[in-house]
Amino acid sequence: CRALHLLPACTRTSRLRFSHAYKLSYSNQFRSFTVAPNIGIVVSKHGGPEVLEVKEIEYPSAKAGQVIVKNEFMGLNFIDTYFREGKYAHPLPFVLGKEAAGTVVGVGEGVTRWSQGDRVAYFLNANGAQARFTAVPSDELVLVPEKISLKQAASVMLQGMTVHYLATDSFRISQGNTVLIHAIAGGTGLLLSQVCKFMGATVIGTCSSERKAELAKTIGHADHVINYSTQDFVAEVKRLTDSKGVDVVYDGVGKATFLKSLDCLKPRGLMVLFGAASGFPDPLDLNVLNAKGSLFVTRPKLNDYVATPEERERRATEVLQWIEDEQVVIGNITEFDITQAADAHRALEGRQTTGKVVLRFSDSSE
Repeated sequence: CRALHLLPACTRTSRLRFSHAYKLSYSNQFRSFTVAPNIGIVVSKHGGPEVLEVKEIEYPSAKAGQVIVKNEFMGLNFIDTYFREGKYAHPLPFVLGKEAAGTVVGVGEGVTRWSQGDRVAYFLNANGAQARFTAVPSDELVLVPEKISLKQAASVMLQGMTVHYLATDSFRISQGNTVLIHAIAGGTGLLLSQVCKFMGATVIGTCSSERKAELAKTIGHADHVINYSTQDFVAEVKRLTDSKGVDVVYDGVGKATFLKSLDCLKPRGLMVLFGAASGFPDPLDLNVLNAKGSLFVTRPKLNDYVATPEERERRATEVLQWIEDEQVVIGNITEFDITQAADAHRALEGRQTTGKVVLRFSDSSE
């Protein structure tokens, strides 16, 4: 068993050792704390959803500068499928997960900002969020405002901060821009569409069904939605822009849309490839960019846009503020119990979901 520093400050020097077989409780006249088994989603070999193991794992210990979070909701993202498949390297075995929200139950030495019971959310540079308890570097946490539920907070850490850098750094959206967003009815797409709209852009989106198109209009406030199952999105974009093209394409789909998307850009337009849900695009001959109008291409990742604790906190805080101010609405959060992790992966990869997918524990309180 490992040891956990318990709060409040008067008890930080005490340690509680956990048993895997039983629930133990610690109490004094101020606090009580019950420890449940630490259940996590483990990848021991690469492959499809069937390789996921939901099982009891070792309890984390709070090292110096770390906080122990009892997770209630954990976001599921395409990047989790890339790690599961081995497209992104990670030593085996490991616990999946980049984002979650819950409450602080312990701290390590040197941590003064966080206290037991604080409602927090986080995006990890590493993996490990999809477990009941996770040790998180204290500077990767953000406080969740009371008006925002833990489920909402867990759903916007990765995708919300991704949207933030896409709309403010990769390409700074301003009044009068026209943008194309692929997979607009997904979690990132719906958020990005709303942000582009309140920043003054005209939004064109693509999706695969009429039901998703309706969500893109009602939740994402998209101006135009193209069903690429029945329409040629290049021809539609040219029609909608009077053949001028768009300023920027935001593409999280990848192989299926990348090359055709270059034909949607105006001269000197920007292609932002931020994901590869359909697979990684083939290598690109840079002369193609010249021939199609001196185009630009970027392949960003979130870690490089939260490179310092200050930048991470600024982005996360602004995203949560957008939600508090109702500039952004989180719609269509699909929940799966942690024991249904494989089903959640199948639904996400099979494009059976809209909006955000989150995992939860059966006794999650919010």
